[in-house]
Amino acid sequence: MAATERPVRRKVARAPITIVEQGRATRRRDRLATEEPLEIRVGGPGQEASSVAVTMRTPGDDWELTAGFLFTEGLLSSRDEIDAIRYCELEEPADQQYNVVTVSLRRPFDGEALRRNFYVSSSCGVCGKASIDQIEVRCAPLSPGPMLTPDVAVGLPDTLRGAQRIFDETGGLHAAGLFDPDGGLVELREDVGRHNAMDKLIGHALLEGRLPAADRVVLVSGRASFELVQKAAIAGIPILCAVSAPSTLAVSAANRLGMTLIGFVRGGRFNIYTHPERVPLP
Repeated sequence: MAATERPVRRKVARAPITIVEQGRATRRRDRLATEEPLEIRVGGPGQEASSVAVTMRTPGDDWELTAGFLFTEGLLSSRDEIDAIRYCELEEPADQQYNVVTVSLRRPFDGEALRRNFYVSSSCGVCGKASIDQIEVRCAPLSPGPMLTPDVAVGLPDTLRGAQRIFDETGGLHAAGLFDPDGGLVELREDVGRHNAMDKLIGHALLEGRLPAADRVVLVSGRASFELVQKAAIAGIPILCAVSAPSTLAVSAANRLGMTLIGFVRGGRFNIYTHPERVPLP
């Protein structure tokens, strides 16, 4: 896969703020997580690249985000289909150049037939059985393993939190961490969007040739949505843990897909919502 040099983009910016405490105002500068749009374009041999999606993200790991998004949305089936990922050379100012990524495929790209089927997510509407049916068609059955002991499960959030460098600076980023069954952190990605953090994590595994991740556990720093269950299942990850609550559709999807879904992993406890057979209990 051909590559171009990746520029260093600022993930943290400074901004003036006013702090009000006990009726007194103090002015200082604070660190904020950077949020910018990323447009993803895709084209095959001899084709002009067409726009597939625009997502708001924290700059950095843009190629992983792009590959992960295309893979989990069914627009890409393997890294071997990728000829090159590069930033676009646009006539707009240079800052805009690094907010547009083009993926050149080794096969024709049918933009209309393969364009993302924009399910309305649980954050802005409803989606249901048809969405889960699509995932079942697109992903292989999840493996029976690994096993996740309770002692390992309750320790995952502290490990994730301890590795969140940008969160320490801003307090404003979601994280997704890939772990081995013994609780070792394999990879971590942060982003202003929880789905982007997951796509970056999966995109890294895809580009490294490490999918399906059948022997891994993923932990997300917020709630477990349907979309996160979808992405984890397509990547072959059999156990999804979340620091916060799952949605009803996330539970329904995980149950049908054979995924162990664990929520409220904090304070030394957790809830198992689906397929508890991967968690050995006394």
